[in-house]
Amino acid sequence: MKMIIAGGTGFLGEALTAFFEKENYHVVVLTRNPQLPHHVFWDARTEGPWENEIDGADVLINLAGKSVDCRYNQKNKAEIYASRIESTNVLQKVVAQCQNPPRVWLNSSSATIYMHAENALMKEADGITGDDFSMNICKSWEGAFFNKTNETTRKVALRTSIVLGNSGGAYPKLKLITRLGLGGMQGRGNQKFSWIHLDDFCSALDFIIKNENIEGVVNITSPEPVRNENLMAIMRRTLGIPFGLNAPKFILELAAVFMQTETELLLKSRNVFPEILLKNGFEFRYRNIAEALRHLS
Repeated sequence: MKMIIAGGTGFLGEALTAFFEKENYHVVVLTRNPQLPHHVFWDARTEGPWENEIDGADVLINLAGKSVDCRYNQKNKAEIYASRIESTNVLQKVVAQCQNPPRVWLNSSSATIYMHAENALMKEADGITGDDFSMNICKSWEGAFFNKTNETTRKVALRTSIVLGNSGGAYPKLKLITRLGLGGMQGRGNQKFSWIHLDDFCSALDFIIKNENIEGVVNITSPEPVRNENLMAIMRRTLGIPFGLNAPKFILELAAVFMQTETELLLKSRNVFPEILLKNGFEFRYRNIAEALRHLS
C-alpha cells in the first residue's frame, strides 16, 4: 500500500507517517524542504516530477497550508488562503490526469468552519457555518476540494479540531502557561474547546481509509468538548499546579500582539461533535479530556 502525504513534515504529518509505516504503508511525503529518503520536493502550487508519485498511489492525504497561528494581517491572510487553495487545486489537476488515481483522498479542513457555539452541537449534517475570515477560508478550501468529482477516488474533507500531542500543536503551549501559573480561564471561560488526542486522530484517518461508506465532510474531534474553564482546571490538576491566573479578553488581546497570534484561537467556542465517525462504529481511545491529559502529561 502506497500513501502520499502532501505537506507532511509538520506535527500531524510526522505522526501520520510513523503511524502508517507501522501499518506497512510505503509513505511518501511531498514537501518544500525534502530531507529524508521518503521526501519528494513540491512547491504546493505547480505540477512537477512529484506528480509521478500520485499515479498508482492507494491513498492521498493533503495537509498543506500555512499555520493560522499568526497575526491576521493582509499578507498572512493572503498566504493562508493561497497555501490551502493552490495546493488543493494542483492536486485536483494531477489526480484528474492519473491513469491509476488514488482510491481515497483525505483533504484537510477545520472545525473552525462552524460558527461560535456554546450550547448547540455542530454536527456534519446540520452544523452552522458562518461568515468571517477563518470560516470563509474553510468554505473556500472545501469548495476547491469538492468542485470536481473523481469517479474512482473517494473524497473526505477532514474538519479537524485542535489535536493534542506532546510533539507540537496547542498542548505544549497550554502546559507551559499552566506551569508558569497562568493556567486560569481565558476570557469568560465558557467557550467550548473541541479537541482530539493525537492517537485518535491517526486512528480516525485509518478508520476512514478502510471504511468505504464514509465520504464528504467528517468531523475529526472527540465526542466530549469541554468548557475552557474546566479544561484549564483539569490542566492544573493533572500537572500538580495549585493555582492559575485568569486572563481577561483585553489581556489576551495585548498578549496576542506580542506573541504574533490571534485571540480567536483561544476565545472562539468550538462545540463540534463527530456524528459520522460514531455512527460508523469508530471507538475513541480518549473520549474525555481528563483521560487524554493524563496520558500526555
